[in-house]
Amino acid sequence: MSTFEGFGIGKSILRALNEIGFTTPTPIQEQAIPVIKSGKDILGIAQTGTGKTAAYIIPLLMKLVKAEGKDPRAIVLVPTRELSIQVGEDIAEISQYTNIRHAAVYGGIGWTKHASLLEPGVDILVSTPGRLWELYRAGAFGMKSIKTLIIDEADRMLDMGFMPQLNKLFEVIPPRRQNLLFSATFSESIENMSHEFLTFPERVEVAPSATPVDRVKQYFYRIPNFKTKLNFVNHLLNDEEEFKRIIIFCRTKENAEAVYKVIKKKTEGEVRILHSNKAQSSRINAIEAFKSGNVRVLVSTDISARGIDVSKISHVINFDLPPRYEDYIHRIGRTARANTDGVAISFIGPEEDFHLRNIEELIRMKIEELQLPETIDVIPLSKPEKQVIDREIDRQKRLADPEFKGAFHEKKTRLAKSSFSFNQKSTQLRETKNKGRKRGK
Repeated sequence: MSTFEGFGIGKSILRALNEIGFTTPTPIQEQAIPVIKSGKDILGIAQTGTGKTAAYIIPLLMKLVKAEGKDPRAIVLVPTRELSIQVGEDIAEISQYTNIRHAAVYGGIGWTKHASLLEPGVDILVSTPGRLWELYRAGAFGMKSIKTLIIDEADRMLDMGFMPQLNKLFEVIPPRRQNLLFSATFSESIENMSHEFLTFPERVEVAPSATPVDRVKQYFYRIPNFKTKLNFVNHLLNDEEEFKRIIIFCRTKENAEAVYKVIKKKTEGEVRILHSNKAQSSRINAIEAFKSGNVRVLVSTDISARGIDVSKISHVINFDLPPRYEDYIHRIGRTARANTDGVAISFIGPEEDFHLRNIEELIRMKIEELQLPETIDVIPLSKPEKQVIDREIDRQKRLADPEFKGAFHEKKTRLAKSSFSFNQKSTQLRETKNKGRKRGK
């Protein structure tokens, strides 16, 4: 369908969609909305930035029609607090001309505050699994009215170890319900989950699993070490006309802090940071400031790879590659949203070649390599840095070949042989001397 009117959507929802600027359904919306309207279970495979959230919110609002009762009639489960907030904001936008009530809850703050949000009644409840279970056990709401259960970012749910909590929730949620399962990737674990969770589902897939957004141009640079990466990121950010709004992803919070401190001193425009050690209020404020355009650069760990829906992000910079290869797809999906173009740049250290090859295999495409500009100050590797890199490369080789012993093993072997040879010669020399003494007597 070329317009939303063709789905039979009510005027209040259409009005909101027009104000948001949603005039033409995306492929996932075009395929998923009729299936969800029909009442069937659905398995949706859609990469980030494809309009997946609206694909289930729109038919859900059509199904609920108006506010009713006190307990939620639909539950949306998400893996992180950032995504809970984002989905809550999306529901608020699309339902703004209806009287349907919603709330978004998550861990990190006292549950009593969230319980008070539910007190007047709620139709759609967005939550992380742990917070939902806390509120239910505390009697903040009942489950009997639930007719629709949506699990968003199911692959991330499994990676974060939420399956035991999900199983507890499935035991208390009424079995007669419509189930919607959405994931950016389709792995064996997601397939197993779909068999347990869904009943004769219809599969909707708008692109092959783990395919990055088509409009993202992907490049990488080979960079020998951390300090040279810092020099290069500062060089890139000096081009304010090209690099307008940027997310820099780091593998660890320690790296994120180091990057943040350097670029905050040397880069024009406001810089904020996001990682798990930051207070909830600080994280929310950083995301809001980034969305509003008051922040030019956001430095983050993968905590926000799936929780930020911001238009006009010009670049994603992977300062380090992520430990989970699927997170590369979610990172680069922060750019090229809403039919815009974007660029993803990865910094590849010597120990990250292994991960780059695996990512290219996952996304089924080669990423173009670019050469470092000659003006970049390349810092020589220190001896401790080289040792850490060599150990990591050895570890990767052992993963690929269990028979591989490693450079450090070879060094130890050579040293052991050398020591043995030296000891052998020492023993022979002592024996020769002892024989000479005996003959002298």
